[in-house]
Amino acid sequence: MTGAPVTVPQVVVFDLGKVLVDFDYAILVRALALQSRLSAEALNQFINQSPLLLDYEAGRMTTPEFFAAVQSGTGYTGSLEELGRLYGTIFSPIAPMIALHARLRAQGVPTFIFSNTNALAMEQIRADFPFLSQFDGHIYSFEHGAMKPEAHLYEVVERITGRAGDAIAYLDDRPENIAAGSARGWRAILHADPAHSIAALREMGLPV
Repeated sequence: MTGAPVTVPQVVVFDLGKVLVDFDYAILVRALALQSRLSAEALNQFINQSPLLLDYEAGRMTTPEFFAAVQSGTGYTGSLEELGRLYGTIFSPIAPMIALHARLRAQGVPTFIFSNTNALAMEQIRADFPFLSQFDGHIYSFEHGAMKPEAHLYEVVERITGRAGDAIAYLDDRPENIAAGSARGWRAILHADPAHSIAALREMGLPV
């Protein structure tokens, strides 16, 4: 007696950071230290380990408000445009995953971005990584006032993709985000490296 046939996911949802593009906030912190009154260590604490970035990525602050907070908290002397350019230097492409996405698109599989991020970062990533425009849709935390793994943001994904449950394959590098997807019946893959994620998608029956 055989089991029920395995459903092939109808859409693939990608996290962005550490899945399609890598990032290193230490690059930004070192650059900011040259134009502020704080040390690199203190800057990292201020930006990366305080509520500031969380509030910005959750859409509770606008970009001008975030910039004003950085100025007042660090003494940063550069312009908002300079800060944006510095932000752009922290990102680098993960080539095998970008190629994976291209193969899915070539086979007609709908794809979506689902990311905790902010407006300043996305402005730079859109400019530097043209592949981003090739997705069917983008769900960003700052645009919806919620952060993964909050359920509301997963509901937004289901609404925008028009899919739910095992019709969604989902790749993310954060265990708590994957757990939230799995709880909704998504075919969730904890991304560790490209080879593992590609093999997992292939096992689901996707044309990778």
